[in-house]
Amino acid sequence: MTKLVVEAPLIARSRRAGHFVIVRCGEHGERIPLTIADADPAAGTITLVVQAVGESTRKICSLNPGEALTDVVGPLGQTTHIERYGTVLCCGGGVGVAPLLPIIRAMKAAGNRVVSVLAGRTKDLIILEDEVRASSDDVIIMTDDGSYGQQGLVTVGVEQVLQREQVDYCVTIGPAIMMKFVALLTKKYGVSTEASLNAIMVDGTGMCGACRVTVGGRTRFVCVEGPEFDAHQIDFDELLMRLKNN
Repeated sequence: MTKLVVEAPLIARSRRAGHFVIVRCGEHGERIPLTIADADPAAGTITLVVQAVGESTRKICSLNPGEALTDVVGPLGQTTHIERYGTVLCCGGGVGVAPLLPIIRAMKAAGNRVVSVLAGRTKDLIILEDEVRASSDDVIIMTDDGSYGQQGLVTVGVEQVLQREQVDYCVTIGPAIMMKFVALLTKKYGVSTEASLNAIMVDGTGMCGACRVTVGGRTRFVCVEGPEFDAHQIDFDELLMRLKNN
């Protein structure tokens, strides 16, 4: 994981929890959507967390201090709906913790009790733990290999919370397969859940249709209507199939 602090004063001033940007590195670079993990309006900067998984993201992660991204477009998407629910369960997997962090902060600032569950394959993939702890009433860490926190998938930690206390709302961000099983679990317990989707995007304006998903039987566009939707209404199987084919 690489953390980038990018000078973008207009975006920093107008960004809210849930917003993302689309960046490009090089004139022929791929357009990469990245959620804004943090912003400093006074300094005019935004913070992005990038995982190097392909040529384009490796190029972004290899930038040196003082170098520039070719394009930074945003803020895009809809903001997270923040209100005082009561107890909010926030669960993130891997790099999904980055977009979850501003939501955790906003939910806490709204007066909620915030319980966060962070998950990763191994200890090294648990990110932003200190920042999450600063705005959470409780934090549970799950790793697939048991190298840190408890061993098990994110759903193990989520169910621990659901069994021990009343949860009024849940937000989940991470790999699509993770969000699918979190949604199935919270549906069983009757807890309203929001998921932030990582659909394929090209233009970020809803014109290309690459990010379309089915929610409640309707076609929705993640870049302009999302990225957050009712997790119990999302056709995750369709989303997973489309992600697999790209």
